[in-house]
Amino acid sequence: METIQAFGEHALGLFILIGAIICAISTFGLIRLPDVYLRSHAATKSATLGVLIILSGSFFYFMFYLDHISAKILLGIVFVFLTSPVAGHLNGRAAYRTGVPLWKESVQDELKQVREHIREDA
Repeated sequence: METIQAFGEHALGLFILIGAIICAISTFGLIRLPDVYLRSHAATKSATLGVLIILSGSFFYFMFYLDHISAKILLGIVFVFLTSPVAGHLNGRAAYRTGVPLWKESVQDELKQVREHIREDA
């Protein structure tokens, strides 16, 4: 029984470590990517995934080893899952609307025609 418990603790520790590694990769993306749109993508996708894995690992640890179901961690998971992608989308949208240029090697700007049409109407 102790062997199974030790294996489970190591597995959950590995789960949390993987989430931390994903968050670290996200920070490298924030530093290295060339424009605000790609940086926002790195922050919202991989950082959200990393934080959710860390919070899930801690939730399962509390649930299986301390016999405690933490409502705070569940609320944290739901809050991060809902707010982080929305915030990243709104940051990108605000940057586009204020005229922050795309990266010079960007291939496609799907909103360019819509933006020009709005300018003509105004």
